[in-house]
Amino acid sequence: MSALFTEELQRIINSFIIVIILFATAYVITSIVFPSEKKITKFERFVFICTVEESNGILAELWKEYGKADSRWLYSDPTILSVEIPTFIFCGPLTLYVIYLIIINHSTRHYWQMILCTCEIYGCWITFCPEWLTGNKGLDTENLIYFWIYLLFFNGIWVIVPMILMYQSWKVITENDKLVKEFKLKELKVD
Repeated sequence: MSALFTEELQRIINSFIIVIILFATAYVITSIVFPSEKKITKFERFVFICTVEESNGILAELWKEYGKADSRWLYSDPTILSVEIPTFIFCGPLTLYVIYLIIINHSTRHYWQMILCTCEIYGCWITFCPEWLTGNKGLDTENLIYFWIYLLFFNGIWVIVPMILMYQSWKVITENDKLVKEFKLKELKVD
């Protein structure tokens, strides 16, 4: 068992290293392709550029438009930063890793997919809960387009899709657990 565990662990580590390399490569390529954006990730937009309001470029314009519905995205809001920094550091590479696991149809995909989906749903909660508790100071809930399309629809996608993926993974994990238990019962009856 120990050799099998070691081999599996080494395979997971190698896969993760490949994903980190892919993530770094994508980062460098996007830095070259979009030099006017300075960098295109949300994390860097806040930390290095500091405000979207002062930025130029296609992506900055998209964020400025979204900022009409949620003004916290236009400047370095502490709540947004505290969600986006771990998202950039942890969930970005994890997303690439899950994509890789899906491509190779690896059995641990569902475990990592559940973790990633939980992070995403929790991130949405942490992004909006403080705002709701303080009276929606940064959210434009009066404008119907901003409220229904920008805030509910676009952010709802970040909750609904992870919930669907979590349900899918839950079904696979529980079915596999059921099969393992049935197999063990058959083994006990044979002995």
